[in-house]
Amino acid sequence: MEEKISVLISKEQVENRIQEIADALSAEYAGRVVHLIGVLKGSVFFMCELAKRMSIPVTMDFMSVSSYGNATSSSGIVKLIKDLDEPIEGRDVVLVEDIMDSGRTLSYLVKLMSERKPASFKIITLLDKPERRIVEIEPDMCCFTVPDRFVVGYGLDCAQKYRNLPYIGVIEE
Repeated sequence: MEEKISVLISKEQVENRIQEIADALSAEYAGRVVHLIGVLKGSVFFMCELAKRMSIPVTMDFMSVSSYGNATSSSGIVKLIKDLDEPIEGRDVVLVEDIMDSGRTLSYLVKLMSERKPASFKIITLLDKPERRIVEIEPDMCCFTVPDRFVVGYGLDCAQKYRNLPYIGVIEE
């Protein structure tokens, strides 16, 4: 059965906000190279669009992490599935994530990244869902704050579907 999806944030709103974030990063890191690290799989669309709009040199890498637990609740344990291909020591690192909700995954990644001694470190998220926060952590930059609803599009999925939607949608119940 196909889910009914309504538009929460339009394609134009998403694209305009990504441009604003790209402009801000380009100004902040002027004269430097920014190393973007995407958290797979959800960040891919956002990270690529962000990188295309930045006016400074960027390099890219990806990580994959997984939270696991039983079927009804998360154990809060984060497991590294795919690590970075290159060291980040001394680099200006921007971690790019699709959504921040509980904060567990990003809290784990912040600790991991800080141990690797980047010159600077920043967290950028496409979406923030603060109502779901369990761990005290905030993104440095966020495109949109969203309500506690199931969102899809622009990299976010439902059973691996809808990542390719050019907008942020809500699955209607």
